[in-house]
Amino acid sequence: MKKYLILLAFALLLGSNSFAQGIQFTQGTWKEIKAKAEKENKLIFMDAYAEWCGPCKKMAKDVFTQKEVGDYFNAHFVNVKMDMEKGEGIGLSNDFGVQAYPTLLFVNSGGNVVHRAVGYHTTDLLIGLAGAAKDPARNTGSLNARYDAGDRSPDMLRNLATARYDAMDGTYVKVADEYLATQKDWGTDENLTFIFRMTDDLNSKMADYLMNNRSSFEAKFGKQAVMGKVDELVQNTITNAQSEADLKKVETLYAKTYPERATEMSGQLRMGFYAQREDWKNFAKVADAHFKKFPAEDWSVLNDMAWLYYDVVDTKKELKYALGWAKKSVKMDKNYANTDTVASIYYKLGKKGKALKYANQAIELAKASDEDYSATELLVQKIKQKK
Repeated sequence: MKKYLILLAFALLLGSNSFAQGIQFTQGTWKEIKAKAEKENKLIFMDAYAEWCGPCKKMAKDVFTQKEVGDYFNAHFVNVKMDMEKGEGIGLSNDFGVQAYPTLLFVNSGGNVVHRAVGYHTTDLLIGLAGAAKDPARNTGSLNARYDAGDRSPDMLRNLATARYDAMDGTYVKVADEYLATQKDWGTDENLTFIFRMTDDLNSKMADYLMNNRSSFEAKFGKQAVMGKVDELVQNTITNAQSEADLKKVETLYAKTYPERATEMSGQLRMGFYAQREDWKNFAKVADAHFKKFPAEDWSVLNDMAWLYYDVVDTKKELKYALGWAKKSVKMDKNYANTDTVASIYYKLGKKGKALKYANQAIELAKASDEDYSATELLVQKIKQKK
């Protein structure tokens, strides 16, 4: 019995030490947590999460458990984890405007958010975020109050832009532009860092400066990082493109950045643009011209495009484009998948004889490769019924 008690005490001691390594999260109602924060004169750190959120789980496992994180947060905050889709979390999610996960909130005992950020944070970033939350010169609440009161000092504008950026607040761009307007030299080490972090829109002065002074950014951040940033700007523009003018902006960037591949990349860009808008007429024209100039190296690319067209268009002109792509795919590597695609397109075009010919070939290819051809058998039945 004595030996058992000693082992139990040792196990409890180990458990206690293990628990103390990371952030200690307080249990209780939101009212109780605010009361605790008021009594201890601390801010509340809230990990606003959802059960399905992968980055939330990764932070809980890899960051919140770190000793240095636990030492800092346990000393300075009342810490709480709150599922935003259950219990009190649902109401707090609305109150705090939580729209993405994880959202990291720093709240005073009165229930007002003084600082926030969105997304996965490493150990260093999380401790830095917590330091900003405790600093009236850097936390969002204080900075917003100063801004509303008319403060436009450079340090305040830079800190506010950074805070709003961390919170995924779209208004950070306006403040970033205001800060840069106070700077005679955008090329200082601090300003290069600021611009590199804040730039996310190709149609902006910051992006223009980055592209026109690319060598300065490459010297500071490395060519790989700058290339990644350029790719990010391009992708953002493609995602939000609304007009031909947006496409031309990207194409101009392609010409400057990737001169040897600009034409090919522009074709891919326009295919994506028209496909996203389900503008199949323009897509077909662009895709046909693109693949004539830059032949696909993989049969599956042409087959996938042909099948997409079979699935979404009904006009003969567009279907003939798809038939051409499917036949080229067969010529590159004849197999069950692309032969079945040719059969299906011929059927949709009303060419029953050719449809049956290719359907039978597809079935033989499927048998040889031990593939399921039940869908093609149904197609054969349809063709024969209509004869």
